[in-house]
Amino acid sequence: MTGHAVDLFTYYRSTSSYRVRIALALKGLEFNSIPVNLIRDGGEHRKAAYLAINPQGRVPALRVDAGEVIIQSMAIIEYLEERSPTPPLLPVDLLERARHREVAALIGCDIHPLHNAAVLNRLRGLGHGEGDVTAWIGHWISEGLSAVEALMGDEGFCFGAVGLADVYLLPQLYAARRFNIDLSAFPRICRVEALALRHPAFQQAHPDAQADKPE
Repeated sequence: MTGHAVDLFTYYRSTSSYRVRIALALKGLEFNSIPVNLIRDGGEHRKAAYLAINPQGRVPALRVDAGEVIIQSMAIIEYLEERSPTPPLLPVDLLERARHREVAALIGCDIHPLHNAAVLNRLRGLGHGEGDVTAWIGHWISEGLSAVEALMGDEGFCFGAVGLADVYLLPQLYAARRFNIDLSAFPRICRVEALALRHPAFQQAHPDAQADKPE
């Protein structure tokens, strides 16, 4: 990427930030990590300084060489793939590329948004108790992962070699475990998780390895 490190506005346990960190690590791209604390003082993402960078007020955001900012993990990852195509996150075969994209979309569009903090806080604001919120989270994550399990292959990562589907899956599994979701019904998913947790790029990107994780 022209040799210049980009700036990643991130939060250690943000699922979508975690995806981008994995993509950067898999491609061996250097970046400056700029933590945006979503908890402290009502959330740094709501302050004017960050809203000037990302008007949506969410993470991640990627500031590239020319100072332009890209938001939304899907757009950022596609940018990285097109700008630094080696090593690739998508295979050559068109059908296999579609397989990766369908898993990524299933997770990024149908699972993750339903347990985003803003959605959960809205449920609480509408009068739902923590029991209802927990049931909501468990239902949507389990239903979505059931579909992912059925789509995946039987060897290696999601579709053999590591790729885009795995970039999306591992952060979703981190969230599932944070919400105490039982993953024992998903042996293929658990296989991929075990492989990824031994992979240096996934280890580098893991929330536990981030400087902004509280001690």
